Amino acid sequence: MKQVKLFYQEKCPFCKKALRYIEELKEEYPELRPIEIEMIEETQHPDIADQYDYYYVPTFYMDGVKMHEAGIFKHEMEALLRKAIE
Repeated sequence: MKQVKLFYQEKCPFCKKALRYIEELKEEYPELRPIEIEMIEETQHPDIADQYDYYYVPTFYMDGVKMHEAGIFKHEMEALLRKAIE
């Protein structure tokens, strides 16, 4: 399984949607449940966030490679999670 990092902000409406999609997809598809996502709230951990090249949140990295940046739709989130288990 690939390592997944999520950079987000607590007050970001797009981040809240992304988090909701993750929960919904893990409920709908049991094979996605084992995926662990390291969640980094960028305003609380700017030292970590500054080490990565992105501008918008939510941003997902998988094994150190940026996979998605900015708002995300549920079908995009599903595709991203499925890549983590390939």
